[in-house]
Amino acid sequence: MRAYILRRLLFMIPTLLGIMVINFFVIQAAPGGPVEQAISQLQGRGDVTSRFTGSGETAAPAPQASSGGEQSNNMSRGGRGLPPELIERIRKQYGFDKPIGERFLQMMRGYLVFDLGESFFRNARVADLVISKMPVSISLGLWTTLLVYLISIPLGIAKAVRDGSRFDVASSSVVIIGNAIPGFLFALLLVVLFAGGSFWKIFPLRGIVSDDWRSLSWGALIADYAWHMVLPIAAMVIGGFATLTMLTKNSFLEEIGKQYVLTARAKGLIEWRVLYGHVFRNAMLIVIAGFPAAFIGVLFSGSLLIEVIFSLDGMGLLGFEAALGRDYPVMFGTLWTLGLLGLLVGLIGDLMYMLVDPRIDFEARGA
Repeated sequence: MRAYILRRLLFMIPTLLGIMVINFFVIQAAPGGPVEQAISQLQGRGDVTSRFTGSGETAAPAPQASSGGEQSNNMSRGGRGLPPELIERIRKQYGFDKPIGERFLQMMRGYLVFDLGESFFRNARVADLVISKMPVSISLGLWTTLLVYLISIPLGIAKAVRDGSRFDVASSSVVIIGNAIPGFLFALLLVVLFAGGSFWKIFPLRGIVSDDWRSLSWGALIADYAWHMVLPIAAMVIGGFATLTMLTKNSFLEEIGKQYVLTARAKGLIEWRVLYGHVFRNAMLIVIAGFPAAFIGVLFSGSLLIEVIFSLDGMGLLGFEAALGRDYPVMFGTLWTLGLLGLLVGLIGDLMYMLVDPRIDFEARGA
């Protein structure tokens, strides 16, 4: 077990390195880097990304990000009216006076000791920003994933036991409809109905706690937190349980038809004992193995629009704003953190796999 965990931890190093290499060089090729962003703001043209997002002024075209001499020429054209010394100072401030390879190696040396650098535009350390936003995203991801599993597993088992019945058909229709509704559209519907949009104002619209949360007792604070999380989590859960429900159902149906189940029934075991004493462990292997992927999927992308709609200041919103503002340290810092978290959660998923079924031994297979 220890050898397997050690191998997996060592394998994370080249995996993370590959993720960062690909994203670093792809992002460097994107138009409108941080230097151009700073020049655009100094010239009063607003956000250089407005050319691509359709917002702000678009009269003056933003310069294209490139490398070497071409990059300097583009920035010189983009920086007309600004002293060359100022442009060079901006490039040096953001580290763009160095070759692209040297910048990448410098960034990775810092990441090895968990130094994520300083934000270009927020006047804060990236690590502090990530730490401050992480609780919101983890709250959304964890509660959403847990609720999806708590709904999908019992529903999938019930559908498998009643396969082909009216309940199975009716529940499948509900699952399909829920899966067809995008989470952000359901979020907007919830806002209109229950957050003061056009009908009732039952739930709060912004944040995960009230402004006066510091003055609340522990019990009141927990209740306030839960009250704020109802709508965003409901919006994320509605489309997340369809795949897992059908996966659970199909896993149970496959196991129910096997010989050991027929033998258990022939011995006179009650149906509950057959399902949960024999079938459940085998059928849940693939479901449990998908837990880390489901959690990371919510954490990476599922919560972005929900955070925007409900004004939840989490990792998704942080990365999105950093991408629009070309704040490279924040972009790469969030990518590094989420990538590392994803790999660690994947390892935990494998350990859960072995815990559920001791017959599985990744170490013996040389995994």
